[in-house]
Amino acid sequence: MRWRFSTLGSGRPSAKSQYHQGGWQCGFANVGLIMGLWMLATPTWSLVAATDPATPIPVATERSGGNVSLASSLGVRFIPGSSTTLLIDRNGTTFVVDLARQTIQVRASSSATAPGQAIQLASMHSPPQEAPSGAKIFAARCTACHGPEGKGGGAMKTPDFTNPAVQAALPLDAVIKVVREGKPGTAMPAWRESLSDEEIKAVAAFVRSLGQVKKPEGGTSGGEAMQLVKAYEPADDYLFSLPTGRRLDRHGFYLNFTHRFVYTPAFTGPGNLNTMFGLDDFSISSFGLRYGVTDKFYVSAYRSPSLIGRPIELMAAYHFADEHDGNPLNATVRASVDGQSDFRNNFTTNLEMIVSRTVTRHSQLYFVPTLSLQNRELITKPGTLASTQPNLPGINTFSLGAGGVLDIRPTVALVAEVIPTLVNGSELGIHRPAYAFGIQKRVLRHAFTLGFTTSPGTTVSQRAGTRATFVGDPSGDTPSGLFIGFDLMRQIY
Repeated sequence: MRWRFSTLGSGRPSAKSQYHQGGWQCGFANVGLIMGLWMLATPTWSLVAATDPATPIPVATERSGGNVSLASSLGVRFIPGSSTTLLIDRNGTTFVVDLARQTIQVRASSSATAPGQAIQLASMHSPPQEAPSGAKIFAARCTACHGPEGKGGGAMKTPDFTNPAVQAALPLDAVIKVVREGKPGTAMPAWRESLSDEEIKAVAAFVRSLGQVKKPEGGTSGGEAMQLVKAYEPADDYLFSLPTGRRLDRHGFYLNFTHRFVYTPAFTGPGNLNTMFGLDDFSISSFGLRYGVTDKFYVSAYRSPSLIGRPIELMAAYHFADEHDGNPLNATVRASVDGQSDFRNNFTTNLEMIVSRTVTRHSQLYFVPTLSLQNRELITKPGTLASTQPNLPGINTFSLGAGGVLDIRPTVALVAEVIPTLVNGSELGIHRPAYAFGIQKRVLRHAFTLGFTTSPGTTVSQRAGTRATFVGDPSGDTPSGLFIGFDLMRQIY
């Protein structure tokens, strides 16, 4: 037999646009349902007469009521109030199909089942109608662009709905509006023609739920569940120079770029406007890459310029505790080796633990004890840029960094840190702790931090050093020696 279907004037996107919108499933849902019903009926009933090739099959071409016209042309009648029972009229015989029980009954004729009888039949065979499942709708319609877990990314560069920072900018009403009306300038289509209001609200609620962490096995108490929801999510890998120890995405690729305008203090008097608070001067610009091997283990490579010894730092880190998983704090251990002159001399081995704890859903505290073996004094590279950094005596040091972040807006935070060297600081010419403070802005997968500091170093071994030894000025690490700097973080994918 031949089957033909027309969707002209249905008011929905074309098949080609549905494909790009992840909507092929909607385009063939009704056809698949009818074919499935006939396959279910075939083992029990002989439909030879109904499928006689000589019998013409009408084609629905009306510009309105596309589904109704198509159902009518196929002899299908939907029963009001029922989601599991329908009627099929073929050559004077009415088949009553109960999808829930997977049964088919035959009625004497199409006229034998009046609307009142059909409704009564539906009540006998159909369970109460269930609320639409947002998770099922998301899986069927949204995963092509947003991923099966809602993490987004990929070629479509969609947002990560599991990121609390993203959720903070997505109130439920806004999500419902975007699902219903689409988002101009993007691949996000309007679903108002394909989904009911109840379905749109259900999938929007599911999207909002992706920012909340699932309960650990065995469940949680009400207080513990609230703690999971309130766990703070750092915007960047760094406060300013101190690491936050945040967990990276599995197979996520991150870029870190830092500038430190160390040679000109930001607050040197009226003349500092001539150099834009030091921005119009040489900077120490460092660059690093991080890669999430798993969602708990990542590796990184980092390089600072010749002016500060040209170190290359190689690192491995493991994130073994997270508040989002129901733990009382976040904890990461990191091991790194850095060598100056492009990894040729003055090697230092560093062991760190990064511990953080959410204070409120808008703030977090950080503690970073660090052991550096064979650390070196922080000095400006002598001679020409091409010359090798001199072999300096190695000193074992121990520092205890501390810092905090406080959100003042959903995407804006204040940050501050201090890094005292508790063991052998004076041996490296460190007489006052390095410290910094600034303001941080997050935009989806980006973070930008602008601040003031007394430390020109950003590698693990150098961050506790101060401007005093770097420029040879004993007052260089006092408040008058603060200089400007910034960090830029970008998650590539």
